[in-house]
Amino acid sequence: MDLEAESIVSVDTGMSSDIAESCNKLLETQKKISTVEEELKKLKEVETTLSEQTIPNLMQQAGISMLKLADGSSVEVKPFYSARIPASKSEEAFNWLRENGHGDMIKNQVSLEFGMRQDNEAKALVEELKQKGLAVNQKTSVHPSTLRGFVREQIQELGKDVPAELFGTYVANKTKITTKE
Repeated sequence: MDLEAESIVSVDTGMSSDIAESCNKLLETQKKISTVEEELKKLKEVETTLSEQTIPNLMQQAGISMLKLADGSSVEVKPFYSARIPASKSEEAFNWLRENGHGDMIKNQVSLEFGMRQDNEAKALVEELKQKGLAVNQKTSVHPSTLRGFVREQIQELGKDVPAELFGTYVANKTKITTKE
């Protein structure tokens, strides 16, 4: 006997108002989340302006890079570095790194996709696989932390320029406030 065929579906129509109420509450909650996210975005913009422009400029005008307060907290302005290779400039950026003796930063990932029962083929070298007509995907990249450290080292420690358009270089001063707890 088919138990499903014999079961009777019962819908409590009184529950539909509970469902509608919960759906309205969900919509209100989503709207609040959107509003709070927008407020957070604006607060982060204010934070960035204060941290990277206002306070560093005021401290520079005062001729100081660090300030200690009587309560033990301190305010310090330090350089901040960021870098990201835009996808449209990756080949050009990789060539620049290679030509300038920094090619060892580039990670080179070669991956192959195999179907079932192709374990033996997977163990062969990339060139052998190309000769057999198997698709080989190659991905080159520089880890973001490695790139950021490289840019900082080149600019701060070695006084060298790196092409900002190739590496999406962003250099700013950032304010760090340490409070005594």
